[in-house]
Amino acid sequence: MTELSSAKTRRTTNWSAIWILPLIALLIGGWLAWRAYAQAGIEIQIFFPSGDGIQVNKTEVIYKGMSIGKVIGMELDDQGQQRGVRVTLEMDKRVELHLRSNTRFWLVKPSVSLAGITGLETLVSGNYITASPGDGEPTRKFVALTEAPPLADSVPGLHLTLKAERLGSLNRDSPVFYKQIQVGRVKSYQLAEDQSTVEVKVFIQPEFAGLVRKHTRFWNASGVFIDAGLSGVKVRTESLTSIVAGGIAFATPEHRKDSPPTDPALPFRLYEDFDAAQAGIKVALKLADYEGVDPGRTPVMYKGVRVGTLKTIKVAEDLNSASVELTLDPRTEDYLTEGAEFWMVKPSISLAGITGLEALVKGNYIAIKPGPKGGTALRDFVARAKAPPLDVDAPGLHLVLFADNLGSLEVGSPILYRQVRVGSIQSYQFSRDRKRVVLGAHIEPEYASLVNSSTRFWNASGITLKGGISSGIEVKSESLQTLLAGGVTFETPNPKASVTRKVQRFTLHSSREAAVQEGVAIQIRVLSGDGINPGTAIRYKGIEVGKVESVELTDDLQAVLLNARIVKASGRIASVGSEFWVVKPELGLIRTANLDTLVSGQYLEVLPAPKAGKQQLYFEARKQAPSLEVREDGLRLVLSTLRRGSIKPGVLVSYREVPVGKVTDFELGPTSDRVLIHVLIEPRYAPLVRSGTRFWNASGIGVEAGLFKGVKVRTESLEALLEGGIAFATPNNPEMGGPAQPGQTFALHDEPQELWLHWAPKIALENK
Repeated sequence: MTELSSAKTRRTTNWSAIWILPLIALLIGGWLAWRAYAQAGIEIQIFFPSGDGIQVNKTEVIYKGMSIGKVIGMELDDQGQQRGVRVTLEMDKRVELHLRSNTRFWLVKPSVSLAGITGLETLVSGNYITASPGDGEPTRKFVALTEAPPLADSVPGLHLTLKAERLGSLNRDSPVFYKQIQVGRVKSYQLAEDQSTVEVKVFIQPEFAGLVRKHTRFWNASGVFIDAGLSGVKVRTESLTSIVAGGIAFATPEHRKDSPPTDPALPFRLYEDFDAAQAGIKVALKLADYEGVDPGRTPVMYKGVRVGTLKTIKVAEDLNSASVELTLDPRTEDYLTEGAEFWMVKPSISLAGITGLEALVKGNYIAIKPGPKGGTALRDFVARAKAPPLDVDAPGLHLVLFADNLGSLEVGSPILYRQVRVGSIQSYQFSRDRKRVVLGAHIEPEYASLVNSSTRFWNASGITLKGGISSGIEVKSESLQTLLAGGVTFETPNPKASVTRKVQRFTLHSSREAAVQEGVAIQIRVLSGDGINPGTAIRYKGIEVGKVESVELTDDLQAVLLNARIVKASGRIASVGSEFWVVKPELGLIRTANLDTLVSGQYLEVLPAPKAGKQQLYFEARKQAPSLEVREDGLRLVLSTLRRGSIKPGVLVSYREVPVGKVTDFELGPTSDRVLIHVLIEPRYAPLVRSGTRFWNASGIGVEAGLFKGVKVRTESLEALLEGGIAFATPNNPEMGGPAQPGQTFALHDEPQELWLHWAPKIALENK
């Protein structure tokens, strides 16, 4: 009987691994709940007088460019004495420490006022609420400000207090200027404790804080200051901004430049205007004529505006001059540079007329012409004996007249139209080559329309005598004024001719007969007027056929318009088909031409039309002389190539290094993928070109090198090396083909094949 073994038993546990998942889920849920609690925002309430511009879930709280909260709710609040809107915001928990009773909130939105535009960035981002942290007890309820608070004194920069008798047109954010540059602004203003003065708080930016010294003077630069009387009208303003929004200006007197830095705790006085501040710039001026000057009263004027006063005068020991001290407006400092000019203005009667008539009313005064801004600063000047010529920016028409001689003209000589004075001569000097006299002229604004491109000027000075024993003697003078002082007269035969308001140049003829000589008036448009002046000749085959009478800019300012007169062969020249170009000196390795223009100056050359045809009065000058070969006989061909290279009109076409033709023109092909080069083969050599002829670009040098065969250098000729060239070869008989036809197109290869260079067909040429 077999004995059976007993079974072994083991106790099992009730725990299962599947319980891990719920535990993990519980931990994650707990972590998320804790995270949501830790990052939950803080709700606060702000009372606004109006909810205009605030939107739920859109309007944010921005502080220094960062979002720290958002509007989550709005409701009307009609409890209490004020009615408005209570806005609920959810704030970032990180700002909890700053939510105190003195923290201020306000709405930022676009605002346009006399002081400028603020909140412009909200046009893109929308309105937002911003804050200014403060101290106090923790709170969750606030009342919004109606506008941004004044700039805090803790902001880096210079914070000052100015005391004024009255506020004027100053306002919050009104600018503070130094030499017309805004360096700060008005923070706020209020009545002083004694209510007798106004305290104006200003802020100067940190980089400009050093400009304010202990003895700096501040004055109210608001609006326009006008002081009128028999002695003249004084108008002063700091800038257009100060006219509209008010403003404050300051400066330190020059004799106080060593003034120490200011103490911000000490208030400054705000003067009523610049004169009261007495902060002018001192300038020393030497006068040769000091008659009628009065210290403290003689003004310094610029275009009728008073810019300073003569303060002191010291007469030289020889009594021939005087040194005076001027006090000028600080705004003139940038223009007291090398080139600034002063002169005395007083009534003066001369042959040229009466000047300085206004000084009869307001007394003699000193006039100033500002120097270039940014130039070398000066404080010592010598006055001119008389006024300088008018600036070209002055109202009216400014002209330049070219004359062979000055005659009896002088500065102030009249310019007459129908014996009525319409302008005057302002200046005169030699031209650059000293062969002519250049006069500056000015036409009064109301008469500027009398001058156009057809106008002709002549010297009407003195007396003109004409005639003889048999015909009698004719004595003629334009007027008594021109008889004594000299003068210029003009006529405008075509009132409808083109007009320009830029500085124009005209020829000043010696007489009316020379000015109105017969001929045909034409206009020529050139790209540049460099070297071309009234009187520049127009020539054909070395013969002068006309002249340029005036020069002006085109209306689009892209070119120059020459008003000229053709007096010889006008039927052929003022005709369709004529061509004009400017002849200039040419200097090159191969070609040197027109060297006479280095001495005589540039001129215009004309190629008349083949025959007199339809009249044409407007021409556009060519950039260069036309290819005269277009009217010559010969075989005309077209060469097609990918690129032009150095090929240009005039380049030689050679056969066996013998010139047989030349390039006349080039252009892009109809589809713009090829360049078409037009060539002319001389009639005697036309039989050399056959249907099998090959053309190649012979410009430059061809180099072939190899280890065993050495270096081979090839060039067609010295001319081809320097200026480019085209060569061709024709196959031997009978492969050459038939004669080429006029206008036939050939390919222009980049380089020849070795076989072409060995072709040597026998082709009979015509006798010369």
